[in-house]
Amino acid sequence: MEDKVKAALEKIRPVLQRDGGDVELVGIDGGTVKVRLQGACSGCPGATITLKQGIERVLKEQVPEVEKVVQV
Repeated sequence: MEDKVKAALEKIRPVLQRDGGDVELVGIDGGTVKVRLQGACSGCPGATITLKQGIERVLKEQVPEVEKVVQV
C-alpha cells in the first residue's frame, strides 16, 4: 500500500509545488495516511481544503485501502 500512496502523492505534488507548497508522507497506520504539508501549504488558510478535497480525495480514488488522510 505504501508504494501506491507514494505514487499517488507524486501525481499530486506538481500541483502543490506550482503554488509554492509540497507534501511529505510521514507514515501509514492501517487505513490512515499521515502527511506533512510543506512550504506555502504549511501556513495556508486553505490547507484543510487542500488536504481533504485534494490530497485525500485523490488518494482514496487511487488507493482504495485509504480511509482517511491526516496532517501531522
